[in-house]
Amino acid sequence: MNVGIGLPIGDPATLLTWARRADAGPFSTLGLLDRLVYDNPEPLVALAVLAGATHRVRLQTEVLLAPLRDTALLAKQAATLDRMTGGRLVLGLGIGGRADDHQAAGVDLRTRGRRLDEQMAVLRRLWSGEPYGDGVGPIGPAPARTGGPEVLFGGFRPAALERVARWGDGFLAAAPPSWAGTLFDTVRTSWTAHGRTGVPRLVAQVNVALGPDEVIEDARTNMHAYYDFTGTPDRMVSGLLTTPTSVRDAIRAYEDLGADEVMLYCYGTDPAQVDRLAEVV
Repeated sequence: MNVGIGLPIGDPATLLTWARRADAGPFSTLGLLDRLVYDNPEPLVALAVLAGATHRVRLQTEVLLAPLRDTALLAKQAATLDRMTGGRLVLGLGIGGRADDHQAAGVDLRTRGRRLDEQMAVLRRLWSGEPYGDGVGPIGPAPARTGGPEVLFGGFRPAALERVARWGDGFLAAAPPSWAGTLFDTVRTSWTAHGRTGVPRLVAQVNVALGPDEVIEDARTNMHAYYDFTGTPDRMVSGLLTTPTSVRDAIRAYEDLGADEVMLYCYGTDPAQVDRLAEVV
């Protein structure tokens, strides 16, 4: 069972410390979320910096809002990062739901799911070395992984879950164990129905904060601000795991559901949490 660290967005200057500690510890992956109209680091740029400070851990977007981005440029950026890290990039993708992000990017919020499907057809083609089309040649470099970096899709609705089987390599479930099991089963069923061989990689995500009261309060404050757009941020904050026992229990629960990896997402900015979580893991 792999366990990764979801990096906090509150203080980008500390992320090199987080990354080095995680790379030296038992963790498998570093994850970073994406927003446009928010005070967070751009994930592909940030992960490229962190790639140079690490040697082993995978670098994962969870999730990158692909419809906000130009498709050809995204293909080149992802392939470059995958190639230069020796295949350590995991491209978690989603559509997002914040109107302000889409307004700033000049993208229609109502057609974001359709746009992502169209993007995936182009991305897969470009990562395979084929021409862009209409007299435009291939876009390099070739990614380290044949066919492109590993792609996970996040989401909860049927279209998002089916997208895993149509275009992806796995699923990222930002849901508690009580809900994640049903999502995993749906993804597995869709995978088989689409005639895919093997099995989808299943990744769970849970929010955690370990440390003294000020660390936990910092995490709660940051979570509340991030989820304020939902209108129910208190509900999200109430799911924050703040004890070693609760974190261990969650990891065990996801493992029992068949998850391949659990991402422990941190909203508190204290890098010492990496060492505390390493003791739990």
